[in-house]
Amino acid sequence: MATDRRTLLADAALGVLADEGIRGLTHRAVDRKAALPTGTTSAYFRTRAALLTALVTRLVQLDQAELHTTAERLPHPRTSGELVDGMVLLTRQRLTGEGRRRSLARYACAVESVRDPELREILLPRENAGREKVRLFLAEHGVPQTELESRSHTLLACIDGLVFDRLVSGGEVPREALDLLVAAALR
Repeated sequence: MATDRRTLLADAALGVLADEGIRGLTHRAVDRKAALPTGTTSAYFRTRAALLTALVTRLVQLDQAELHTTAERLPHPRTSGELVDGMVLLTRQRLTGEGRRRSLARYACAVESVRDPELREILLPRENAGREKVRLFLAEHGVPQTELESRSHTLLACIDGLVFDRLVSGGEVPREALDLLVAAALR
């Protein structure tokens, strides 16, 4: 539970966006979701752009915390199967419960960021323990140093695409698809 008012409002805005979509994201809707008096959100975030910036900043904080916790909890992958095990866990987290809600909000914000460079800058992939584990795994399995960043990025972007596909069409990301992606990254 958020302890300060701005975080509480950003969390409520995330909930509104996940539940109602970008058109439903209004100051009043956030006030209702946060169970605060009308005008509270507007007092903290005067414009829709300020509200979206706060929402995206909070989304990235929550995502980074989840990625860090997940990466720290899992042992360093020694085999492709172990790496895929971690990816299966991550995709399940992104498709269920609060992870699903954040995924819905993230993709809505990604579309908004096409027209908003400030949002795009906040949403850019960040360094985290999970990304570093993937990069280290690829390096340990013979991917040339000059290709590490590109292959890591491509692998993670493809996983993100699979999450989006399953978010829209339902179901889990098939393990076989993740196996194929890891095999391709190691070629």
